[in-house]
Amino acid sequence: MDERELERALAALHADQLVAFPTETVYGLGAAAESLDALTRLFAAKGRPTTHPVIVHGADATVLERYGHGFPPSAEVLASAFWPGPLTLVVPRSSRVLDAVSGGQDTVGVRVPDHPLALALLGAFGSGVAAPSANRFGRVSPTSADAVRAELADAVEVVLDGGAPAIGIESTVLDLTSQSPTVLRPGAVSAGDLESVLGGSVQRAARGDGPRAPGRMPAHYAPSAQVELIGFAELPFRAADLVRSGARIAVISPDSVTVPGAVFVADRLDHGAKYARELYASLRQSDAARVDVVLAVPPTGTALSEAILDRLERAAGPKPR
Repeated sequence: MDERELERALAALHADQLVAFPTETVYGLGAAAESLDALTRLFAAKGRPTTHPVIVHGADATVLERYGHGFPPSAEVLASAFWPGPLTLVVPRSSRVLDAVSGGQDTVGVRVPDHPLALALLGAFGSGVAAPSANRFGRVSPTSADAVRAELADAVEVVLDGGAPAIGIESTVLDLTSQSPTVLRPGAVSAGDLESVLGGSVQRAARGDGPRAPGRMPAHYAPSAQVELIGFAELPFRAADLVRSGARIAVISPDSVTVPGAVFVADRLDHGAKYARELYASLRQSDAARVDVVLAVPPTGTALSEAILDRLERAAGPKPR
């Protein structure tokens, strides 16, 4: 860990500037959660709608007590079981939470990331850091410091380089403000994991249900290329049609494939952890290669496959006009 860079990052946060830092999920774009000036800068840098809430990150479970209020006992149980880790808890907000953080809602999402550099930064800062993914709103989340620099450039004062995230997709978001715990966004902590700790069922929100939360737009995590989800058996035929039409294509597949004419192929990703780690880098590579269409074979049969499919479906969603 570069102590000088960490000191620069702390100074930037205290000065209401933006700092990108690694977590176990993706790189976050951090701003002091209790500073309206910092949050205004954050939303401007991302091009993020002000009605879209951001997650507050802390160094330990006191982030729940500082920014949550009147939350159920299950919140502390889940925090003890999964923090530090890729679980965001949505709870009633405390008076410390600014409307800019919550998107004007009476709820807030909080989590403790599982990365030594993030924890060092958050612990030294001493209060919450609002940190959506360090990319333009709706675009592919970054899984490297270079990807952050390429996309946000001069909008970020300091970029802390912690290498590639261990997981590679965003945290599970669990709503604890409804009658039953409800997953708003799937992630590496599965519904089954949550149920085993809570001793009861966990619901899955239909799109649009529940409070607004990060990563729930119909189109999200999207490269410039069109993303098409396709079955493994249909892949060679669709790829051949596209190549004959003159399209530049890329392929993402959990299993080994041979695709003549593809600009690049990311295969043998398995159906879980490796696919999640390499998904966003592969989508970014498609943009760098000026690909027209990304053909993505979704993974199946693992705890992570639901979360990966969610990201792929949103990447394939209709692009804003």
